[in-house]
Amino acid sequence: MILVNIDRSEPTPLHDQVAAEIRRAIAEGEAGPGERLPLVKDLAAVLGVNKNTVLRALHILRDEGLLDFRRGRGITVAGTLARSAVLGKVREMVAFARHHGYRPDEVIEMIESLSSVPARTRRGTTSRERDTRLSRPS
Repeated sequence: MILVNIDRSEPTPLHDQVAAEIRRAIAEGEAGPGERLPLVKDLAAVLGVNKNTVLRALHILRDEGLLDFRRGRGITVAGTLARSAVLGKVREMVAFARHHGYRPDEVIEMIESLSSVPARTRRGTTSRERDTRLSRPS
């Protein structure tokens, strides 16, 4: 069970406090990857806050890559703080590349060129495998 404490006298918004406490719990190993979180209504009741406050905090953590929302499975811990930090930097890089006119496939090629092991694409092939298939005579 995740222990979450909030301080109503603190100027930090309640949803940010809830998100910070859950982030701390994940960092300290109180909740690991794949572990389900308590129901939103239960968290809200324990904390004495509105369900929407808890939902807002959980959405922040989902956007950071820490939580995964699955219908029928509830909300589970998806990753670690390290993964969340990397995901944040990737988002920054994608926004930067878009700002400078690069398409996603061009950014992927740049990343693959930096790696000694080719990354897999969404379809399960590497760009080299795709290029090889495309260049083969029919």
